[in-house]
Amino acid sequence: MGKPTGFMEYKRQGPDARPVAERVKDYEEIYSLLPEQTLVTQAARCMDCGIPFCQGMGCPVENLIPEFNDLIYRNRWREALEVLHSTNNFPEFTGRVCPAPCEPACVVAIHDDPVSIRQIELQIIEKGFEQGWVEPQPPSRETGKRVAVVGGGPAGLACAQQLRRAGHTVVLYEKQDRLGGLLRYGIPDFKLDKGTIDRRLRQLKAEGIDFRTSVHIGPDVSARYLVRQYDALCLAGGAMQPRDLPVPGRELEGVHFAMDFLEQQNRRVAGDTIPAQEEILAGGKRVVVIGGGDTGADCVGTSNRQGAAQVSQIEILPKPPQGSNPDTPWPTWPNVLRTGSSHDEGCTRYWSRMTTRLEGKHGRVNRLHGVEVELDTASGKLVEKSGTEFEMEVDLVLLAMGFVHPVHDGMIDELELIRDSRGNVMADKDFLSSHEKIFSAGDMVRGASLVVHAIFQGRQAARGIDKYLMGETNLL
Repeated sequence: MGKPTGFMEYKRQGPDARPVAERVKDYEEIYSLLPEQTLVTQAARCMDCGIPFCQGMGCPVENLIPEFNDLIYRNRWREALEVLHSTNNFPEFTGRVCPAPCEPACVVAIHDDPVSIRQIELQIIEKGFEQGWVEPQPPSRETGKRVAVVGGGPAGLACAQQLRRAGHTVVLYEKQDRLGGLLRYGIPDFKLDKGTIDRRLRQLKAEGIDFRTSVHIGPDVSARYLVRQYDALCLAGGAMQPRDLPVPGRELEGVHFAMDFLEQQNRRVAGDTIPAQEEILAGGKRVVVIGGGDTGADCVGTSNRQGAAQVSQIEILPKPPQGSNPDTPWPTWPNVLRTGSSHDEGCTRYWSRMTTRLEGKHGRVNRLHGVEVELDTASGKLVEKSGTEFEMEVDLVLLAMGFVHPVHDGMIDELELIRDSRGNVMADKDFLSSHEKIFSAGDMVRGASLVVHAIFQGRQAARGIDKYLMGETNLL
């Protein structure tokens, strides 16, 4: 806890966002850090709640939240960093992009705004880097065991770091030219500056992890070859099969998956050149984003920065209630209306709308046709509302409807791994797949989810691998 009466004395205070007119002209991060003393005051709001629901029910990596809040309140920053790192390898990522399910589970949230847990987490790690406390931690002994990790996203990186610190030789394969997975190419720089990833990668490399980029397991290197060459293998390649839009006109030019659009812009910011014939740009266009989640919001923010003439976002589900929702009471994650920074920059949002067909001229999309839908309580399905058909003029359609499962073609099919009903790799409690020496973690097992879930599963898979190789494990 922090100050015993702090939650009664102090109100929640969040970081300031740069003005909209300023930030839409660049791709720099939107939010600033709080002054240090302000953060100490925020940590003081952590109450003596008895049972920390923020930690046990809210936080997927089970961060020791009351402990590091108390340490910050007492200005013991380095100890707070050690506590934070004991459960989370990369708090600089989660502190920026995690939706913070810990906060609505905070006991203070029953009657007031919750403790600013995510901001406290972020500033602990930023203080750690600033002070030089984040140093490589190579193992004190080598086990002689070799492990291959496939996938350089948060699950693969967390797994690799834990295994390396346990003394195993770790080689990490990544199909892209840079590490980070969707942190690198899916999340815009205005939410996560890529220098943040590179900073952490320097630590992992100094610890002895062998990174091999631009190597696509399956097409470039046989997955069975890895099984033969290594003592264990962890698949952490993510759930990269996007959900498509099976309607007439889908094949028209100007209709793209959201991730293709976002990756291109992240590459531009990184200094890459996109071939002119492949460019997906929103400048001067009427953009419709189909999908109301975080990826859709990222498309909105990126479209505004590219100078879109108009941005609209369509969601098939009903508009959530504002403020509170009795159907999702504390301490569960509340289904309420959320307005992100990208929406504040300019976007017309529509709910309960379904696209029925796309129309084009000269092979390029120029009109979207749809209908309003409502929930049929008897069947539990969304049904069309008669007489609610609509049309929208559009120049660019971005499909941000999520991902269905990992890509099966290639590595997963080659290894003949058993999959669950949703098409994800099936794994047991130790994250061991149907193959005796192949483990899997992150979105490839769970399905498309949060960065914080990926980090947790990467850590747990490393624990399972270490136990498999050594007969026991001290990894958390």
